[in-house]
Amino acid sequence: MASVSPSPSCSTIPTPVRRSPRAAFAVAELRRLKHSRRSLPPVSVGLGLGHVTDVVRHDVEFLKNKIGIGIKWANVAFRVPEVKTSAEELFWLRHLEDHVSPPLEPQSWPQPSYSGLTGVDLFMADVKALEAYAGYVYCLSQLWSRPLPEVYDPQAVADYFNCRPHVVAFRLLEVFSTFMVAAIRLRTSASDKGKNLEASGQNFGIVLKETMLHLGPTFIKVGQSLSTRPDLIGTEVSKALSELHDRIPPFPWPEAVKIIEEELGAPVESFFSNFSQETVAAASFGQVYRGRTLDGLDVAVKVQRPDLRHAVLRDIYILRLGLGVLRKIAKRENDIRVYADELGKGLAGELDFTLEAANASEFREAHSKFSYIRVPKVYKHLTRKRVLTMEWMVGESPTDLLSISTGYSEHNSQSHEREKLEARRRLLDLVNKGVEATLVQLLDTGILHADPHPGNLRYTASRQIGFLDFGLVCRMERKHQLAMLASIVHIVNGDWASLVEALTDMDVIKEGVNMRRFTMDLEFALGEVKLKNGIPDIEFTKVLSKILKVALNYQLRMPPYFTLVLRSLACLEGLAAVGDPNFKTFEAAYPFVVQKLLTENSNATRKILHSAVLNRKKEFRWERVSLFLSKSSTTRKRSPLLTSSRDESSVHSSSNQTGSDVDTVSLVLKLLASKDGVVFRRLLMAANGASLIRTFISKEGHVIRQKLCTTIADTLYQWMVGVFGIKSLKFISLSDPPPSSRTNVTVKDFKILIRDKRVRVILRKILESAMTDRVLMLRFCWTSFVMSLTTSALACHRFVISVSEGYVNYLSMSAPVAIRT
Repeated sequence: MASVSPSPSCSTIPTPVRRSPRAAFAVAELRRLKHSRRSLPPVSVGLGLGHVTDVVRHDVEFLKNKIGIGIKWANVAFRVPEVKTSAEELFWLRHLEDHVSPPLEPQSWPQPSYSGLTGVDLFMADVKALEAYAGYVYCLSQLWSRPLPEVYDPQAVADYFNCRPHVVAFRLLEVFSTFMVAAIRLRTSASDKGKNLEASGQNFGIVLKETMLHLGPTFIKVGQSLSTRPDLIGTEVSKALSELHDRIPPFPWPEAVKIIEEELGAPVESFFSNFSQETVAAASFGQVYRGRTLDGLDVAVKVQRPDLRHAVLRDIYILRLGLGVLRKIAKRENDIRVYADELGKGLAGELDFTLEAANASEFREAHSKFSYIRVPKVYKHLTRKRVLTMEWMVGESPTDLLSISTGYSEHNSQSHEREKLEARRRLLDLVNKGVEATLVQLLDTGILHADPHPGNLRYTASRQIGFLDFGLVCRMERKHQLAMLASIVHIVNGDWASLVEALTDMDVIKEGVNMRRFTMDLEFALGEVKLKNGIPDIEFTKVLSKILKVALNYQLRMPPYFTLVLRSLACLEGLAAVGDPNFKTFEAAYPFVVQKLLTENSNATRKILHSAVLNRKKEFRWERVSLFLSKSSTTRKRSPLLTSSRDESSVHSSSNQTGSDVDTVSLVLKLLASKDGVVFRRLLMAANGASLIRTFISKEGHVIRQKLCTTIADTLYQWMVGVFGIKSLKFISLSDPPPSSRTNVTVKDFKILIRDKRVRVILRKILESAMTDRVLMLRFCWTSFVMSLTTSALACHRFVISVSEGYVNYLSMSAPVAIRT
């Protein structure tokens, strides 16, 4: 290997550059190596292997020197020795050594501080504690994978959304921003001074409707409930919100087909021969299509909106959080979050169409005996959780009838006054039957349709009221039904102490409440109610609202069914208020209540009746008895429970008041010997007989005696006509009896009444109770004698007058014939 000599280009030129000590050391070492390399003897080409070995040895030494220089430079540059020393001290913990520390006494193994436990026990306890914490962390991790519950459970819903706070936050932001935009729109429109009050109401209703539509199904449900109360929100706002019942934008047809096929497990053509792609109605939770089965039956197919459960339960969870915050702010003891829980249970039930199908079938079976109630049939083999198939019902909705009767129809220019009156008659008939049906549900069957808004009601061609959408149904216990019946009676009678007892039976008032103070507050709240013909001139929902307000002042928790009953009656009363401003629910409901008390022979109803018409001395409260009997006669003329149909509207329900008094007396005489008079006969047996006779012969009883004489005289007149055979004589035509009553007592009824042993027992009991007062018995005998003379005189007078008039008419008609002959 040839020696390498430095080239001229490698010569260094000294420059006055200042270097650090480390750099100067490195340059000096480099110069020394170069100098030693130059001093090596040159190697000729022709030398042996020994020289090669020397060359390799010198190269290795050169590399060692180079590496050594690099290591020295790195040690200096990166302070490797200092770092190594610090690491050793840290490893050996030398910085903790204290050379002046005093000597330590030897310590024994620590003993457990818990008596009876060894160190192993404590160690195992620590292991179990760690296991418990690990299980808790694992459980928290599993919450992310748990889905929303099928049945509403507040804790499960809270666990689900607690893991997704971002979902709740975005929803709150959406609701807040939506209402802020609506407020800005209303504020902007309100700045226009040219708009009148009606136009501002229309604009508010439109903005509110669009806001509800934008916020989704839960808010749509709230808007539907508000639309049925024009008395609270105004007619224009109610009209705008009523579009939420059947004018909600539908979701696309392909999504509906996908849901149907997923639920039924086969294509649509496998179940339906004809299926419309256009929606018949779009509701908040689903939309309805019309189809025809392979058997040729017309059906309504309800399909649930996609991803509905998450949206509804999210809003319920937010509502529950809001009520919890409100409870803390108001410092209320009772948990008002239960109202959100009840709403959540109801809405979650509506999300499962199999439950709705079961509710519809149960409702249909329970009300099958009432001919004026129509419920569509459910086809269970075509029903799943998100698909419901029912019988197609043809009928008019209350909204259509209202639009025609009030002139808001699109064809108003071509409609005549007769069509409007006919539509109004059908609407009022629907309202009357709706009130009757609600009372039947509330007080008889105990299965209450809790969402009877106009979109869920139909008026059929056969004059029936049809119910749709059974997602929300309230089932009442028997004791709650009887308590509700008693509360209606006590409200009408103004008996507030008995009303408080009824509210206790309704589970409204709990133990520990000051009953006397609660009664006073309730009397103050309801004492301003005016009476009209003995009936409170106020909506039933307002009465319940006042009761609810007083109960909440005492921090009482209302039972779940109370809220649903209030919602149901609010929907119906709102519809009635639009159809007839003079319609009063109490006036329409009280005849049914009276009939219930007079015909249902049970201990509970008899107790309610006795508390209503008898005082503590078992004496009759005649003003209440008169009200009961007058309403009972009205019931027997109007009630669909006793007649085949109920076709008269509420406009004519209170007419013919002149004959109602005679109807009352006739009704009493018929009830005494009829099968339906069991309750009335028991009431007479329980009453104080002496007080009955004393009232009968008093000045106040003059009207009763007069009506009784008139009724008996009519019956005696009919008997005399039959005995003397006057009707068989062709030359005499008797005048018809006066149309004073539809329940006129016939001779047959009077004979049955006289021969009835039960009536004799009642009369004997009444007379025996008055035997001790001889003066009273003498007055009663004299009054009875005068009444018998008066009755006989009236009957004979009418008989003579009728025969005379008939004979004179015969002579006047036959006289011209005799002259001609």
